[in-house]
Amino acid sequence: MVSFTHCCRRPDVAWRAWARFWLAGLLLAGWLVAASGAIASDKSVVKTASIRATPQGYVLDADVDIALNPTLEDALVKGINLHFLLELELTRPGNWYWFDEDIAEPVRKMRIYYHLLLRRYVVESGYVTRTAETLGEALAMLGRVNEWQVLERGALKTGRRYDARLRLRLDTTQLPKPLSVGGVTGDKWELATPWHNWSFDAPAAPVIPSPP
Repeated sequence: MVSFTHCCRRPDVAWRAWARFWLAGLLLAGWLVAASGAIASDKSVVKTASIRATPQGYVLDADVDIALNPTLEDALVKGINLHFLLELELTRPGNWYWFDEDIAEPVRKMRIYYHLLLRRYVVESGYVTRTAETLGEALAMLGRVNEWQVLERGALKTGRRYDARLRLRLDTTQLPKPLSVGGVTGDKWELATPWHNWSFDAPAAPVIPSPP
């Protein structure tokens, strides 16, 4: 009788153990997903990018999420200028008998630094200079690209398919010499977004109104 009762309880014990193991697996999976999301949020990335036509030519609008590591943040506070390069590559896809055609590779230079006297961050992008009270505001300014002219009018054929890719990276050659010479910078002094790739059909240029 004792032996019979013991045997009947074994499936219930096994099921409870399996249920606990299954629940622990779900919790672990959820934690890994959350952790991976937190890690990803610490990386700089190009969120959006597009090219449109204007009467003067073709311009790029983009939004880049820039995340600085503690080393770069500390460098800013200590007065070190951080120079960035926004790099765009435009190509026209080839076919089975011809290679892709390189159209343009424009580069935009940008800079951010902390003004010790004003106690504000200064952001230079193209010919525009702005200031921000907090680092978060300054990085948002730096990553917001509006109407950067990348091509002259007529450089693209309307309706033709083109490929583009964009990235932002820290220009380590502009760092103070003790940091940039001889590869001393290391990972803590590097920042680059992954390439953001997209394709688009060249839009028609707006008609320039005739003078009255």
